Amino acid sequence: MSWPTVIYNEEVMREGFGIEDVDIPLSAKIDLLHALSETGLKRITVGAFVSPRFVPQMACFEEMLQKFHPKQGVTYLPYIHNQKARKLAEQYSPPLTVEEDVFTLFIDICDIHQRRNVNRSIEQMMQSWPEAVHDAKERGIREARIGIGSAWGSNFMGKFSQADRFFFLEGQIELLNAAGITPIEIGLHDSQSWCLPHEMEADLLEIKRRWPEVKQFHFHMHNARGMALASIYAALRTMDEHDTAIIEGTLGGIGGGQYGGNGRACGMVATEDLVHMLEGMGIATGVDLDKLIECVWLLERIIGRPAFGCVAKAGPRPADPSAFYDPNMPAVESLEAAKHFKWGPQAYEKEGYSPWKNPISGPYFQAPHEAEPA
Repeated sequence: MSWPTVIYNEEVMREGFGIEDVDIPLSAKIDLLHALSETGLKRITVGAFVSPRFVPQMACFEEMLQKFHPKQGVTYLPYIHNQKARKLAEQYSPPLTVEEDVFTLFIDICDIHQRRNVNRSIEQMMQSWPEAVHDAKERGIREARIGIGSAWGSNFMGKFSQADRFFFLEGQIELLNAAGITPIEIGLHDSQSWCLPHEMEADLLEIKRRWPEVKQFHFHMHNARGMALASIYAALRTMDEHDTAIIEGTLGGIGGGQYGGNGRACGMVATEDLVHMLEGMGIATGVDLDKLIECVWLLERIIGRPAFGCVAKAGPRPADPSAFYDPNMPAVESLEAAKHFKWGPQAYEKEGYSPWKNPISGPYFQAPHEAEPA
């Protein structure tokens, strides 16, 4: 099967720490950022220029930009939500990279979440669009991204239909086309964790049928109900080698929105789980999974609790014989003992028990395809 090009944005520094304890030391955040920079991740969103009155966790963002040491080859991105944020980002470039000024239209299709999140209704947002589009055209911008949040449903309003989604996508595209601005990217954001894989597949198929010229898709998938990774897989299956998937997630799967009702439980797709899946599918990421797992463990020490991802707990699939588990290891029960995939026998030496009397051996000790015929 031909897969799309995958561009991954690591969001733990913004999306993750944006909802964690405000008292996490800046030095700890910088340590994690430095460690992430050594994993092979190419794009890291490091924070946002937002009022500390609304997001006090970002109050130290500018100080962090002055103190951390950027690694060559890594793109450090700010979250840019308006022109004021863009101008501030330009003052810190480098180390920040301010990417091409492509016009963006975005709307949260849950009016309640829209109001709770940015204190503006859907109607108010849409009424501001014509002026914003005109301004973009005057600045010579000829390409745009569009997107919808809470795309599949709302904790406050219930499930949204495909017709609901396409009503807002069509409105954005019609407005841009009328202004002579070409939509080049469509974003689907599961702000409140309502997506299911079959809905993702059906929506992308219909998007590609209606707007075959669009080849770039942006996925920001929260994971309160465990469907983020499965939905991303469904999206990748629906795309081909001519497409590009921009995927955002967080180390350990932490994060979430303050205004959707699930708080930290909302989470996101876990970076380490996604990298593990992509590599297993034959989509090269260039990321050192072993170093990434070390970053998860550092993150867990910083936040003082286990993160949500799986691969940092159970380890990746042992693909090489040198990594296969010892068939005579004792019983493993705890999360700490499960870390033997990295720490070796010392991980379980104090808690394991062995109920069998003799070592495990025999003609079927090998994998089935390697076993000698009887």
